[in-house]
This record gives sequence, structure tokens and C-alpha cells, in this order.
Amino acid sequence: MWRASSDGLPMPAPRPERMAEIVNLRRARKAKARAEKDKAADANRIAHGTPKAVKNLTKARKDQAEQRLSSHKLEKSEDDN
Repeated sequence: MWRASSDGLPMPAPRPERMAEIVNLRRARKAKARAEKDKAADANRIAHGTPKAVKNLTKARKDQAEQRLSSHKLEKSEDDN
């Protein structure tokens, strides 16, 4: 855009202090895909990177907690209908 100066000659309009950053969409898309892969890889490291003893201990604790919960449940008999 041009504007007139005091002497009538055209002069350019003032430019903004900072222009917007140019983004390469291909790079942004690839970076997003890479971040998602890294996130999935971290989850896989956690799931598949634990030692067998720790897995067995976790499973035993889970089974024990389920057994405690099921033993405390009140079961309905057929006479309660």
C-alpha cells in the first residue's frame, strides 16, 4: 500500500514490526507423525520392557485384589427375587 507524503509523493506504508513465521506444512505433518510414533514407542517400552518377575508380581497382585473383591460381594439367591 502506498500513501501520500506531505510533498505529495507516494511512499510505502509502515511495515509491521514482525511478520508471521512461515511454516512448511510437510515438515509440520512429519514432525507430528514423528511425535505420535515416539509416544507409541514409549508406551511399548513400558509394556514390553518390564522384567518377567515384575510382570508376574503385578499379575499376582491383580489376581489377589480381584479375589478379595469377589469374596466380599453379596450374592443373590433365587429366593430374593
